[in-house]
Amino acid sequence: MKPKENNEENKIQRAKLPRGKEIIGIIEQRLGGNKMNVSCLDGKTRNCRVPGRLKRKLWLRPNDIVIIEPWELDDSKGDVLFKYNKSQIKWLKKNNYLETEKSEF
Repeated sequence: MKPKENNEENKIQRAKLPRGKEIIGIIEQRLGGNKMNVSCLDGKTRNCRVPGRLKRKLWLRPNDIVIIEPWELDDSKGDVLFKYNKSQIKWLKKNNYLETEKSEF
C-alpha cells in the first residue's frame, strides 16, 4: 500500500472572499479566552472574538489570516468567521486580495 500523501495544502485552490461587511484581517495578539486583537485591511485594529459555534473548530494563532465581521453597534469589535490555510493565502496574494507586509507566508 502506498502511504497517503498530503498534497491538499500544496494545491492552489480558490479561497473564500469576504462578503458584505466582512473584512480580511491578521491576528496580532491573543488576549485570552476567545478574544484577540486583529489588524484589518481597512486600517483599523479590532478586538475580535470567536463565536461559540466556532470555538472548538477554529484554532487561531498570531499572524493567521482570517475573515472578520465588525459588529453593527460598535465598529471597534467583531467576530472571527473563517481562517485561511496556506494554499488559500497564496491564492489571495496571487490575485491581489491580500496586500500586506505583516503576513509571513
